[in-house]
Amino acid sequence: MSSHHIVKEKQEPALYIDELGTFNEELLGQLLEWSPTLLVNASNYDKILSLGLKVDVVVNGNHNVETQENTKIIQGPVDALMVAINYLYEEKFPAVNVITDKFDLERFAGFSDKINLVVFTAKAKFYAIKSGFSVWKPAGSEFNILGNSYLEVTNLMQNENEIFEVVKDGFIEFTFSGQPIFISEPI
Repeated sequence: MSSHHIVKEKQEPALYIDELGTFNEELLGQLLEWSPTLLVNASNYDKILSLGLKVDVVVNGNHNVETQENTKIIQGPVDALMVAINYLYEEKFPAVNVITDKFDLERFAGFSDKINLVVFTAKAKFYAIKSGFSVWKPAGSEFNILGNSYLEVTNLMQNENEIFEVVKDGFIEFTFSGQPIFISEPI
């Protein structure tokens, strides 16, 4: 029995490393498990190479820098994150995982209707949800809600730190009007 995985092009989310920082190597390994298209901010390129990874695209890199074989360099007039996500959108990628040092709602909110986006920092995972989003979680799981204070939640209780906690094992649901919102959970 073979253990080879066959993955069709663009079936798995791409991975864009904006800033690796102190990101957990085990979680990085999980994100790389299915050999996604790997994009790297030029400022992290050497660090990623030192980990022995094959980089597909260097974002806002210098064309004079020596790159691995078949590595593409893309440039843009805006910060590397915007260049990377616009590139993936134009290339028809349905989803991207982003590793960065801090989550800035303003930087990511504009993309939530274009591409399925999951943002990882060293401490949390952030993702956009639409009204009616529902997921099973064990009691005690924590969520932070960003960008919309007018919403209804099921099986969640807000604590004194404005963190929402799952009351009992089971489904939680978010209902609200308007644009998708971002929620985060610790990793």
